[in-house]
Amino acid sequence: MGAGSTQLAASAARLSLHSAPSRGKDASSAPGPVTHIDRALRHVHTLDELARRTTALGQIDARAKVLGAFAILVTAASFGPYQLLRPLPLVILLAAGMALGDVPIRVVLSRLALASPLAILVGIWNPLFDPVPMVRLGSLVLSAGWVSFLCVVERFAIALAAVLVLIATTGFDQMAAALGQLGMPRVLVTQLLLLYRYAFVLGSEASRMLRAHALRAPDRLRPTWRTTRSLLGELLLRSVGRAERVHTAMLCRGFDGELRRSGHSRFGLGAAALVLGCIAFCAWVRCVDVPRWLGGLVS
Repeated sequence: MGAGSTQLAASAARLSLHSAPSRGKDASSAPGPVTHIDRALRHVHTLDELARRTTALGQIDARAKVLGAFAILVTAASFGPYQLLRPLPLVILLAAGMALGDVPIRVVLSRLALASPLAILVGIWNPLFDPVPMVRLGSLVLSAGWVSFLCVVERFAIALAAVLVLIATTGFDQMAAALGQLGMPRVLVTQLLLLYRYAFVLGSEASRMLRAHALRAPDRLRPTWRTTRSLLGELLLRSVGRAERVHTAMLCRGFDGELRRSGHSRFGLGAAALVLGCIAFCAWVRCVDVPRWLGGLVS
């Protein structure tokens, strides 16, 4: 019985060494050309590195930051399709979060630029279906479709920036744990954590395959369609094999469907002040037309 337990533990250790995601090591450090997947993984990993620092916002309970980000998301989504200026004061709250969390603005802007094609693709059709003139800026006339398109891009940028600041000051693991403490089902929290952790594994596998193709075919900038199909099939087989090894290693270590974290943070006065301040500011922005109010004060 003792020999069997020793063999099982040794097997689990070997499996975990081959299966654990290596987020601490940059995939681009491998020999060969750097792929776009390497750059994407580096962008995501930068947020985790920022979250490990000691900052004023980083020391506050993760649940408070999740609630504050949720208040920003709800407020930004609550405005009408043609209210372009009213959500803009939420940028002040985001700027305060970046200042307290010491989050470089270039980090947020670069991620916004990467994800902006999605918002553009969603709203670019609005000018075609809503051509009624709505706003006149000198000789420039904007239709209702263009105004709604700008609103889509604006709210997408505000919502994504709030999530980026949250991750950069909290970390994805702590954010998921806070969601579980706030009532999210345990199954969803576990799926979220596994999806995030092993997305790095899948990305590194795909990056290695693209790097191997680039070294074997240096005269081709991109794989052909036939080669892409073969690479996708090989990636699927590797992913299934890696998933089986990871699951076996987790079962050997007593996995019961929940990824537990050690330590518990305290919801103190600073966390309560953050939640109340975010909710109060968002309620003020939602109930008061702040740009018009400021315009009246200036005039």
